[in-house]
Amino acid sequence: MRALLSVYDKTGLVAFAEGLAALGVELVASGGTSKALEEAGIAHLQVEEVTGAAEMLSGRVKTLHPSIHGGILADLDDPSHRRQLEQRGIEPIGLVVSNLYPFFERPSIENIDIGGPTMVRAAAKNHAHVAVVVHPEDYGEVLDELRREGEVTTATRFRLARSAFAHTAAYDAAIVTWFDSSFAPSTELPPSIHLALERREILRYGENPHQKGARYSAVGGRPGWWDSVVQHGGRELSYLNLFDADAAWRLCHEVLALGRSPAAAVIVKHANPCGVAVAASSCEAYGKAFAADPVSAFGGIVALGGDVDLALAEQVVENPLADVLVATGFDPEALELLTAKRKNMRVLEAAAPSAWGWGLREVDGGFLVQEPDRVPAGRPGWRVVTAAQPPESVLADAELAWLVCARTSSNAIVLANGGVVVGVGCGQQNRVDSAGLAARKAAGRAEGGAGASDAFFPFRDGFDAVADAGVAVVVQPGGSLRDDEVVAAADERGVAMILTGKRHFRH
Repeated sequence: MRALLSVYDKTGLVAFAEGLAALGVELVASGGTSKALEEAGIAHLQVEEVTGAAEMLSGRVKTLHPSIHGGILADLDDPSHRRQLEQRGIEPIGLVVSNLYPFFERPSIENIDIGGPTMVRAAAKNHAHVAVVVHPEDYGEVLDELRREGEVTTATRFRLARSAFAHTAAYDAAIVTWFDSSFAPSTELPPSIHLALERREILRYGENPHQKGARYSAVGGRPGWWDSVVQHGGRELSYLNLFDADAAWRLCHEVLALGRSPAAAVIVKHANPCGVAVAASSCEAYGKAFAADPVSAFGGIVALGGDVDLALAEQVVENPLADVLVATGFDPEALELLTAKRKNMRVLEAAAPSAWGWGLREVDGGFLVQEPDRVPAGRPGWRVVTAAQPPESVLADAELAWLVCARTSSNAIVLANGGVVVGVGCGQQNRVDSAGLAARKAAGRAEGGAGASDAFFPFRDGFDAVADAGVAVVVQPGGSLRDDEVVAAADERGVAMILTGKRHFRH
């Protein structure tokens, strides 16, 4: 058998080549791979000895030659293919080992590999006769089969071919994405989106126990926080654990970014916040967030923007079970208590979430794609439209309510007071029901605070339902045909009203 070796990542190369040579495999190598084999004292042919043509164009052309690709692509079951190889003096190649220039790590024109993907695709196409290896972790299995079977088995060749096409597809997807980010305005939706995802972990189940689920991440992309998370205890994660924890962790960091307090706590249930608070310490923030809606907090996701000490862990243990607790870190005593007293609770130590990417949602035959819904810091574009002016002390609550509104399912009404979200109404078909639900949950605690609506009030009845909770300020986008009526209702009730000019629906 002849094997062609042309790799950028030389992890395990020498040991693999030594194993092949010991089995009597003739080795052919190009460029830097040949140099590595020569330094290791491993006998081999250089590619130019096979092709009769030296490398050219600064190495851009090395393996693009009939003596190479004829040997890879020949169908050895076709007598005419064998005759043509013999006529041209071309040896069949039964094994191609190639990985590509490091475009993922260092994107540039010169790191766009041409010869590598061409060899890999050719070998994968002809997997009936050729084994192709693109990942060093497959070296061991290939050597074992050659030693045991005298060949790479059909099943393994098929698996390796699939892996090879996945490898080149991800490579091309990364190149297209780089072109979009480098040469196209970042605000434009690209004409095409190329996703290459690899499975990172099998989940306990999907949305329901009868559904399979897994987490995938972009091949070669910047790792997200889930790729570095450390799970200290609890059961395996499920699809909804990840979905809800991601929402809670992102919102927790957005709340911290408001800069109003050094600590924040977010509790999420079914992708919607049911408790959010800022305070001087994580312990205080968690206590306030939990007290906002303790019934909904049962079985929810707790996100804490700071380290968990023993006092905070004791507070978590005293409360009803949470499904997931995610924080930036845990003191050893806190971790010992949590894993002992909450054996089923998933305890996650995590880095900050990365920036938002394109939002994708599947529909029949394709996807809906949108840019992320960013909530600007501060109060850009906010304008007071009532005679009553919002008290400065309540504006921080207005900002908090407005941010939480944007991360809550529509129609969303959020009430906040004293740095605590005290009432959330969401997922209703009309805004009046959402406002009533938020007010009932607040149970009088919104008095003198702020209310926010993710979209305009089409009639004054929705505003009145929010005002009935006792808030001093209402934040909403505006834009209704009846804005004048709603503003007049606010003036009538002595409530300050702020229009932001931007809607934040979330479906």
